[in-house]
Amino acid sequence: MNVHRDDNVMILAGRDSGKTGRVIRVLTKEDRVLVEKVNMVKRHTRPNQQVPQGGIVEKEAPVHVSNVMVICNKCGKPTRVAHKKLSTGKNVRLCKKCGEILDKEK
Repeated sequence: MNVHRDDNVMILAGRDSGKTGRVIRVLTKEDRVLVEKVNMVKRHTRPNQQVPQGGIVEKEAPVHVSNVMVICNKCGKPTRVAHKKLSTGKNVRLCKKCGEILDKEK
């Protein structure tokens, strides 16, 4: 999958198209991602330990990975992702527009 956790992405389709946010979680089996403050849905919850009050809670719903595009850190534009193997043997993701490495060093 071209999208990883903590990537900045832009939403391409749906009611939140044009919004940007950070990827909170990647659901690889469903090909979906959770993006911070995007695709908010209302969930009616009973009182429990986490929500002692209960009531209507807003939370993020997953977005299909085909409807998001990674934003490059250097050029700041939404871009497609290229893959390259470095001389050290490590696989990295590259920005198709400027050629910058998208993967953060750990």
